[in-house]
Amino acid sequence: MQKLRLGIDLDGVVADFNQGWIDCYNRDFNTTLHSDDIVEWDAPLFLTDFEHMGKFWDWARDCGNGDSLFRVLPTYPGAVETLHRLADQHHIIIVTTKPDFAVNDTYAWLEQHNIPNTEVHIVDDKTTVNIDLLLDDADHNLQAVTTHRPDVQVCRYIRPWNSPTPGAHDIETWAEFETFVNALPISPTA
Repeated sequence: MQKLRLGIDLDGVVADFNQGWIDCYNRDFNTTLHSDDIVEWDAPLFLTDFEHMGKFWDWARDCGNGDSLFRVLPTYPGAVETLHRLADQHHIIIVTTKPDFAVNDTYAWLEQHNIPNTEVHIVDDKTTVNIDLLLDDADHNLQAVTTHRPDVQVCRYIRPWNSPTPGAHDIETWAEFETFVNALPISPTA
């Protein structure tokens, strides 16, 4: 049986980026932000005192007790377990975008949380990665892949900061994603 190449985004899908930065921000600035406050992309710009996202990223570089924010992110419930089950029958291809300062911390985070993967691609343009399916939460990635890679099945992990994307299948939970993948015909592009 041929395996599908499942392209899995990290932040907002496997790693709870927003809970991670909120926990660090509340600790560092004595605030009481909550993850429910986040309803749009670039929420730190609107919910914090950072003048621009560059200031946020400067802070994120070492806000994780000397590590970058990307080293201390919690996982979403069900993500790791589901990926392990899917990895028994498919290739898990991590497809994520990170600032340069977070690359080493991303690899350490993947190991710390025992995230199964066949490959890791840290790229700005996710259309360049050889995958059969993409699970992502960022509107710009969803739109780019549905537009430029019609050979790729696209799943939008529904979050308050994204919108329906024509050509993408909406996913609300990891259990729903696993059911969706298990129902796919095995006809990989690779």
